[in-house]
Order: sequence, then C-alpha cells, then structure tokens
Amino acid sequence: MVESNSFYFRQLLSGVDFATTDSSARQMGNYVYLMGDTNTRECVVVDPAYDIDGILKIVEQDEMKLVGALATHYHPDHVGGTIFGMNIMGLPALLEKNSVPIYVNKLEADGVQQVTGISATDMKKLESEDKVKVGDFEITCLHTPGHTPGSQCFRIEDCLIAGDTLFLQGCGRVDLPGGNSEDLYYTLTQRLAKIQDEIVLYPGHRYGPGGSASMGEVRQTNHYLQISSVEDWFSVMGRPGQ
Repeated sequence: MVESNSFYFRQLLSGVDFATTDSSARQMGNYVYLMGDTNTRECVVVDPAYDIDGILKIVEQDEMKLVGALATHYHPDHVGGTIFGMNIMGLPALLEKNSVPIYVNKLEADGVQQVTGISATDMKKLESEDKVKVGDFEITCLHTPGHTPGSQCFRIEDCLIAGDTLFLQGCGRVDLPGGNSEDLYYTLTQRLAKIQDEIVLYPGHRYGPGGSASMGEVRQTNHYLQISSVEDWFSVMGRPGQ
C-alpha cells in the first residue's frame, strides 16, 4: 500500500491479494486498484473482478468506504463476464453488495453493458479529460483507444493506471474485438507521450517481474514505445482490419 499524506492507494494482484483460491485469477494476473482519501475515508476501485467479497473485505479492513468503480475497458477479466471459457465475477456482483456509480468512457458503455448485463443507468459516461473526484483528490480520465475503442487510463497524483493500454514490457492486444492497431499506435506515441517521466505506470496485468515503474524507465525498456513509424508499427502489430 502506498500512502502519502492523505492519498490512499493500493495495488491488488488477483490470485495473490484476493481470489486466492481461484486458479484462473492467478493465471490471468489482473491488477485491481483502490484509490482514495484517508481524511474522508472514501475510495474508488478500478476494474473489480474475480472476487468482489475479497476486494470489499480489503476496503473494510482499511476502514475505507467505497463510493465508485472505474472501468479501464469492457473485457470480462476487468469488469466481469465470460472470456476464454471462464465465467468471471465483476460489476454485477459489486452492485448487488455495494451500489456505486460505474465510470466508463462513453465509447465503452455499450461493451460494458453487453458483457456484464448491468444497466445504462448504473454507468456514468465519461469524455476524455473528465475528472472523477474522490475525497479531495481528482482522477483524470484519459481516453486511450486501441486495445478497445473506449479504453481509458486514470491519472491521479503521481500514478497512471493504464489498464491494458500499456504494460511495463508490452502493450495491449489489438486482435480482440474492438482492437485497432493504428489507434493504439497514436495513443502510445501522442496521448501517453505527454505523461512525464517521473509518473509511475501501474498496468492492468502482471506480465513479468515488477508491478510498476516510472514512465521514464518504461520508455527506455519497452520495445513498443521505441517503434518510430506507423509503418514499422504495422509490421509488428498488423494493419487495422487485417
């Protein structure tokens, strides 16, 4: 847990910190994040899936109150639903136990509704650069398409929660429904290029060692951030529609 002044932040690894008896959760290595304000005791959760009771237990143990959920994108291992033959618990179970607003990018709302079955009224649809306030802290929601049309990253304090847009040593797939390699190229080389080197990247999965790194370090070590032209990018990731 990272706690600086009143900023509350936890990075939770599926199969280790929660869903400890779920082999699928351990295999997928999803990260769930809690962010909030220790003065107001309010927090939000990013991408709750696999074990809602386990996540809520951590919130309770930390004496925090959950006031919202943020979705980086609509894939079931981040919001619940069925994927790769796995039926994953997610947003519907959260709403049953703790009815909070679900913040999604407006281009991702239909996908979230389709895979989870939650209603449109459960969701707050966001534009890029919209702010979500938790306690005295603001979360900036950045539209980062490519992995899916409405993928979004979350910037708060010195943290960037990147979902499946960018990993420490890779980037999101573009061969799943809604993926677009050209969109992802411009997300990485334009939108996320504006993120300062000292900001710490927190990805949506644990792929390889380490759970976070500064953007400066990631830029030096992540091959996908070193591809200098869209044509070279297509040779690696494929052209849209192919």
